[in-house]
Amino acid sequence: MIIDSSRQDDIFLPLVEGIRELGQWQHFLAALMARTQARRAVMLIAPTEAPHEADSAFLHLAAPRAAQDPPLDAEALHRLKLQPLRSLRPARVYAIDELLDYDDAVLLNEQRAALGALNIRFGRWMRVTVNRLVDAWILLTREKEDFSSGAVATLSSTAPYLQAALRAFIAISEERMARTLAQSTLARLGIGQVALDETGRVLLADAMAERLLAFVAPPDGRSGRKLLLPLAVADRLERCCASLAAGHIMAEPLLIPVNDDLSLMLQPAALPTLPSLAQPVAIATLRVPVREDERQGTAILRDQYRLSRREAALAQKISRGETIVAAGRELHLTDETARNYSKRIYARTGSRGQADLVRHILCGLAPLA
Repeated sequence: MIIDSSRQDDIFLPLVEGIRELGQWQHFLAALMARTQARRAVMLIAPTEAPHEADSAFLHLAAPRAAQDPPLDAEALHRLKLQPLRSLRPARVYAIDELLDYDDAVLLNEQRAALGALNIRFGRWMRVTVNRLVDAWILLTREKEDFSSGAVATLSSTAPYLQAALRAFIAISEERMARTLAQSTLARLGIGQVALDETGRVLLADAMAERLLAFVAPPDGRSGRKLLLPLAVADRLERCCASLAAGHIMAEPLLIPVNDDLSLMLQPAALPTLPSLAQPVAIATLRVPVREDERQGTAILRDQYRLSRREAALAQKISRGETIVAAGRELHLTDETARNYSKRIYARTGSRGQADLVRHILCGLAPLA
């Protein structure tokens, strides 16, 4: 049977339009359930290495006529003891009877009784797998009559689109995770960044930059935002971005003063983008004085350099600009004890003195604690 995909936009479009949102699966499933006249629809998504399907992300939708049906969840499906869902051939549609155990009469009766208790008399399963990373299963159920061949064909026709959507969702999730990791690390160091195009227009600003900088609409009426800067500074920034876009090499970073307390360091961008999208030509970076929680930083120094608790606490305070004696007195150490501790700290960290110790600490893991 040939399926006219132009008449199934309500099924396929949610997989594209909501690609960045978890709700895309719910909209897709709702449209599929309506098109096939299913009573209930289930979608399971699980990493390929998950021990069993009960560990899957579970989505369940029910038609209004099924509002009073017994709850249907991943554990309920797992207790049916159907054939392993990972044994299903990808993209093939299976009747639920094909997954029952006909070799064990007792188990077969239990399975049918359990399906009846769940108001599942007819069902169709389909598995989709992506690069041995993720498995997904769709289950559509009915109670009074079996699915038509057209409904089965509709479910089957969604397989390549569902696979493509899952592949895109995985890629976006990985990119989102990488961005979150990078931004959280930069935030711990008090660093914010802004990507700028050839006109100085803001293409993207991270959370730290959004919080510390002010933005205005471009004066030329274009969409987007620009940094709120003194007129002469804004002009200098725009000329530098235009120069970079023209292929000129920036000999050294450019310092852009925002106010008396904050400046931006402008450097050429080296970010991969699609050719059809706006290209960032420069990255503006800011930094504010932020230090880690003192107790957490102390714990990292203690474990990293095998220091005692008080030695690590002394090193942590020294890294914050305190003198050895002043830091020792805060820790209720005598001046002589603090100096003796500092010598052991220098030896353990391989530092040649107080300034070198501060360098070791600020370049290590403690500021990221």
